[in-house]
Amino acid sequence: MRIGLPREIKDGESRVALTPAGVRALVQASHEVLFQPGLGLGVGFPDDDYLRSGATPANPWEAELVVKVKELQPAEYAKPRRGQTVFSFQHFGPEPPLLEAALASGAMFIAFETVGQDEGLPILSPMSAIAGRLAVQAGAWCLQKHHGGSGVLLSGIDGVAPGKVVILGAGNVGANALASACGLGASVTVFARTGKRFGKLKALFPGAEFKDEKPETEVREADLVIGGVLTPGQMSPKIVSRATLSRMRPGSALVDVGIDQGGIAETSRMTSLTRSTYVEEGIVHYAVPNMPALVARTATQALAAAVLPHVRAMARAGILAALALDAGLADGAMVWDGRIVHAGLAHDAGRPHAPLPIHAEAN
Repeated sequence: MRIGLPREIKDGESRVALTPAGVRALVQASHEVLFQPGLGLGVGFPDDDYLRSGATPANPWEAELVVKVKELQPAEYAKPRRGQTVFSFQHFGPEPPLLEAALASGAMFIAFETVGQDEGLPILSPMSAIAGRLAVQAGAWCLQKHHGGSGVLLSGIDGVAPGKVVILGAGNVGANALASACGLGASVTVFARTGKRFGKLKALFPGAEFKDEKPETEVREADLVIGGVLTPGQMSPKIVSRATLSRMRPGSALVDVGIDQGGIAETSRMTSLTRSTYVEEGIVHYAVPNMPALVARTATQALAAAVLPHVRAMARAGILAALALDAGLADGAMVWDGRIVHAGLAHDAGRPHAPLPIHAEAN
């Protein structure tokens, strides 16, 4: 199979989905890898590394399987074609024009963020962990006065109480944000819809508070709110209202990690790595959809390790056959041949759901 690796064009994005070592493994298995020159420069992989691994500098969109990191950008909408598969983060829900372009292309789109939906989300999970760790750093940055913040030091200091951090969600993002916030010495409260994850977290972080009730009161009193609620393949629930935010102390901060699925606050709208914040209702909002790109070298190594086994499986068996053989990979199928084949996406988009015909292909 021919596999294409295009260079990312999203603002601030320099991660790659496959390292030179991964390319070497594919080439040794008799697959052809096409890469766009400059692919890995942002993470320390010069073109020579890909060339030595056996990749060919060529138009990656000529390949049968295109493997990239982020969803298509407007300049890429016309590149996919019928019979081609794009394997990447997709995030169709908040971007109707992106979904329309995918449907019009006739191509298959498989989303990193829902692969293994019932198996721990092996591709999304390391990126969520990184985003959770970075969320506290981003929040501390937002709280500084010259970024519009209230001037609170989250760790506090002798004789001065630490800042108050409220984390919405106790999954991968929330647990990693909790680790970072407690490491700083902040006062931390974690909210989740159920307390099923609280036992382990309480044992690890006995100084934090854990609640499964509505968070309005604590949000109003917080210096930093971190949104880490995820429903795989669906839009984020709106947990924080504009009215609640308006009652927070001016200069407090909201870091909305779930913004790539619409965000958890009524005031949330997507920002970028070069223009990362805005102030609304007096609150500094940080809503960057590709936060792991801030630590692109580490993120690439974690992402590529999770992506490579699935690429090898699709290259070996063929796309639909690989989906039939691996239910976790099939969870990632979003769009195919002009139809929405993921139930959650169909629900959010208000469009018909067409099951993916994978069993016939496998037989």
